[in-house]
Amino acid sequence: MNNLSPNDTKHGLVEIKITGQRGNMPLTPDNYDIRDIKDILENAENLLYPDERRNRPLINYEIQKSSVKHIFRTKMQAVIAFNAIINAIQHQNNIDFLNPTTAQAFQNIQELAKKSDYEINIKAISLAANSAELKINKDTSFYRTEPIWIDAEFYFYGKITNAGGKDKANIHLNTEDLGIIKIKTPIEFLTEYEENILYKDAGIRAIGKQQLESGEINFGSLEFKELIDYNPAYDEEYLESLRAKAKSWITEIDPVAFMDEVRGRV
Repeated sequence: MNNLSPNDTKHGLVEIKITGQRGNMPLTPDNYDIRDIKDILENAENLLYPDERRNRPLINYEIQKSSVKHIFRTKMQAVIAFNAIINAIQHQNNIDFLNPTTAQAFQNIQELAKKSDYEINIKAISLAANSAELKINKDTSFYRTEPIWIDAEFYFYGKITNAGGKDKANIHLNTEDLGIIKIKTPIEFLTEYEENILYKDAGIRAIGKQQLESGEINFGSLEFKELIDYNPAYDEEYLESLRAKAKSWITEIDPVAFMDEVRGRV
């Protein structure tokens, strides 16, 4: 399986080679446990397709000797992208720039290397001279720096699709950019609000946690603060009235005198 046809430009290979000991014996596929295989398979899937697990392309797998070699065959596009990630990790010597799913997979492999005193080499073996290789062992430290979360205020706009809950109440807001978000809401607000808010276009002011560096929102921390009336319809008459007011205002002032006043020259 690991020998690609010279004409197969649509697929590539990724190798995760593990060297170490099982007790007093060198590690081989014969003494390599099925749980270890399961861990590598799960992490390999997250390395190659962190955002597409449900509908991802096919990944073929083979385990080989020479210590333990895990060989993965999948779409060349994914292999090239993964090779670029390996190259970036080599140059930066950290994984802080990766998305959380990919970073967690590398952290899991790092933890395996430390716990079992393995040396783990990861590379795209079908890219010849262009292949980058990452070595992970007990002395490396590929862990994501703990992110700093700060308190923040947010305004979300969309359609309310659900509101309530048996013990803990929430409002589900279907937004255009973020999909459906769930916001913790006081039960008192839902019981006392007189109008039916279901399927109503609305804005919600909420507080929650946001990562300082990346701006990532912790959606599990969102708490309701205020419901805002919101009409997303394009109102041409309203905009025209604003334009008319602006035109009349502009004709009534001397722009040079106005700017002199703003700049404190008068």
